Amino acid sequence: MVTGSKKDLVVVGGGIIGLSTAYFALEKGWNVTVIDRIASQGDNCSHGNSGMVVPSHFTPLAAPGVMGQAIRWLRDPESPFSIRPSLSMSMLKWGLRFYLASTKAQVEQAAPLLRDLNLASRDLYIQWAEQGIQSGLVKKGLLMLCNTDAMLEEEVVLSQQSRDLGVPAQVLTANEVEALDPNVTLQVKGGVYYPKDCHLDPELLNRSLQSEIEKRGGRFLWQTHVTGWKTDSTRIRALVTNHGEIAADEFVVCGGVWSEELVRSLQIRLPLLAGKGYSLTVPTPIELPSVCSILCEAKVAVTPMGDKLRFGGTMTIGNPDHVIAPEKIRGMIKSVQRYMPRFKPQHFEGISPWVGLRPVTPDGLPYIGKPSGWNNLTVAAGHAMMGLSLGPITGKLTTQLVSGEATSIPGVADRLSPNRYAA
Repeated sequence: MVTGSKKDLVVVGGGIIGLSTAYFALEKGWNVTVIDRIASQGDNCSHGNSGMVVPSHFTPLAAPGVMGQAIRWLRDPESPFSIRPSLSMSMLKWGLRFYLASTKAQVEQAAPLLRDLNLASRDLYIQWAEQGIQSGLVKKGLLMLCNTDAMLEEEVVLSQQSRDLGVPAQVLTANEVEALDPNVTLQVKGGVYYPKDCHLDPELLNRSLQSEIEKRGGRFLWQTHVTGWKTDSTRIRALVTNHGEIAADEFVVCGGVWSEELVRSLQIRLPLLAGKGYSLTVPTPIELPSVCSILCEAKVAVTPMGDKLRFGGTMTIGNPDHVIAPEKIRGMIKSVQRYMPRFKPQHFEGISPWVGLRPVTPDGLPYIGKPSGWNNLTVAAGHAMMGLSLGPITGKLTTQLVSGEATSIPGVADRLSPNRYAA
């Protein structure tokens, strides 16, 4: 337990948020234990994602028109975004809160904060690369590729909003898109280029971070399930797990989509639903782009990772399960061909889809902060599609909150409070 300023910290969750928290806690000289329900180097949402670091993504998932589009897409089983209907009270409440949060005012309020978080995380990824943490970080920007004039017009409007926020963006014609990345044959009307965006290999990043944490004295307890908490008034004394109790001075829950379940017995309300997504990684692609991209109408991310090419997409909001929906995979493959005509269905044959569950909050913003009623518990969860992008800065902010320091980005404690749905 604590001696002087040296804390014993337990981090629940070994994904990018938990690893980043452990890294920055070790920088402060704390004793750190990371526990996770999966095996070492197992599969979580931080492994098979699209590996993008995106200052360009300053609009939360809960935005005007999103709910209506999801309802319209219910008729299309191959659609990129859907909500799996349920009559459970928790889902009905989540859906109502999502609808109420999907306003222009909420987007305008969230945009500067998401910009600051993503830019800060980008800087930390660059620092990590300079310090020897391997991630395959590539700073070549992101292309938003549009297949229709209507979508291009929408992206042009967003690019102006981006520039107004100080995030550079350049509108490109189809010929200019081809000139920017001549390695790939494209069939597009045009696009928008965001030079500040980056991409990396998430599996390489996770392995390197885990190794660095172990080198600095952190320990990992894999295949360890939280079954309860030992508490004393307003403090948590220990975690109860399938391998026994783990005592500590401070606890951080970074359990992704499972975070709500983890804290439920502490009377903490943390609304989360699973946003199921898939990726297909082609080991020897017929063409290999040098710049990562998003196929805008199809909502598919395309990321070069060394000699491989990863296609990631779809968002099915519902209860957590890893059941693969073949129709969603078909939809992804069909959509790729509309933008990248040299890719045919046979190029995806024999490739096993990866499935991940992104933790989605009702307002599309993460929970980062201390839940009411507990002095030594901090939550960092609910990042939806931006867990990888926001991982490092979330870890840094979380350790600042645990320490009682002012956060390096103002407004986090209020805007991202885990207590915002406590009532």
